[in-house]
Amino acid sequence: MRFMMLMIPKGYESAAPGTMPDAEAVAAMTRYNQSLQKAGVLLALDGLHPPSMGARITFPGGKPRVVDGPFAEAKEVLGGYWMIQVKSKEEAIAWASRCPGSENEIIELRQVQELSDFPADVQEAAAGFQEIQAQSAPRQGA
Repeated sequence: MRFMMLMIPKGYESAAPGTMPDAEAVAAMTRYNQSLQKAGVLLALDGLHPPSMGARITFPGGKPRVVDGPFAEAKEVLGGYWMIQVKSKEEAIAWASRCPGSENEIIELRQVQELSDFPADVQEAAAGFQEIQAQSAPRQGA
């Protein structure tokens, strides 16, 4: 089972462009990330720049509309994520619970939808999805 652990740091929604964590927090998180890697459960991870450096694209009436960050209506935003592969939700919760997060951080745990989770007609409609996914290897610096 694949799970995404989504880091939601309170206050990050209003962080200035270029805001970075301190070295002590990064060192603690690096040790945690290494433990995920050594256990063989880590598939991917990344931190995200603050929303003030991003954009949101909505589709009112089916047409794209771009709004640059920060986003005044945002109450919670993502600061980063981990993708892990474990045997159960309980194991994913155990890993998330070991994160050296501060009291202003939340980890939301979400199971990734696998093609096999869907009924046959949806699987048929998604024909080719797994090939696209396999050929879409993450690119550094993209």
